[in-house]
Amino acid sequence: MLFLMLHLGDDRYVLNTGQISEILPMVHLKRVPQMPPAVAGMFNYRGTPVPVVDLAQLTLGRPAQSHLSTRLVLASYADANGDTHQLGMIAERATDTIRLNPMDFGPCGIASGEIGYLGPVTADARGLIQWLDPAKILPPLLQAQLSTDSSGP
Repeated sequence: MLFLMLHLGDDRYVLNTGQISEILPMVHLKRVPQMPPAVAGMFNYRGTPVPVVDLAQLTLGRPAQSHLSTRLVLASYADANGDTHQLGMIAERATDTIRLNPMDFGPCGIASGEIGYLGPVTADARGLIQWLDPAKILPPLLQAQLSTDSSGP
């Protein structure tokens, strides 16, 4: 299976490319008042507003660094009702792909609790690689807030 490799600090993570709609350079984001710091804002993607999460802010507590290799990864996820939505994720050093066997991933040995987006791990000569699940990046309450239609009358 083909994965997009990204980094959060010195650690390596992957996203299944089958869930990725597009990988974009950084675009201007509209801030959303009173959202948690990890919600970087939203942008217009082909006529539809798409929420964007800063993965570095979410996992490391600091904003993603602005480098040429920092990308906006657009992924599809299904909510609790089965409706499909788009989620933008700001990812550092997200320029490489890697082929990995999903069967080689196993439990990480640490209960992730509320951070269910941290999936199983595998290892190579450079160390551990952890699988991220875009469908679980947003907690259910935040998913509901971001996917509510607020178009008004």
